[in-house]
Amino acid sequence: MGRILALDFGTKRTGIAVTDVLQIIASGLTTVSTKELLSFLKDYTQKEDVELFLVGEPKQMDNTASESEAYIIPFIAKLEKAFPKIPIKRVDERFTSKMAFQTMIDSGLKKKQRKNKALIDEISATIILQDYLHSK
Repeated sequence: MGRILALDFGTKRTGIAVTDVLQIIASGLTTVSTKELLSFLKDYTQKEDVELFLVGEPKQMDNTASESEAYIIPFIAKLEKAFPKIPIKRVDERFTSKMAFQTMIDSGLKKKQRKNKALIDEISATIILQDYLHSK
């Protein structure tokens, strides 16, 4: 069984979360510059067996695609080309950033630490992945 990698794609940064090999636990992995994302994923997949990519699907409240979808679609095309054997699934990511911020508050992080957008992206990716694991 391979790992599942979740991506909270952003135009500047992308939060990444990963499962354990048994696909039971979702953990934040890192946040990388989106410019470096494909390179990071190539390195990671050479070291670890990745079975599936989950890519967040940002939607508006009325279920229509958000503006950032225009950046995600070309990225997914590049991802499919770079990793033709690894399937890609889209997962609704509504409210994950708000949930990530609330998680930071609940865990006692100070105000300065909560301003760390890279950490918010990583926690958002973890929430996307955990929701997927619960739905399986």
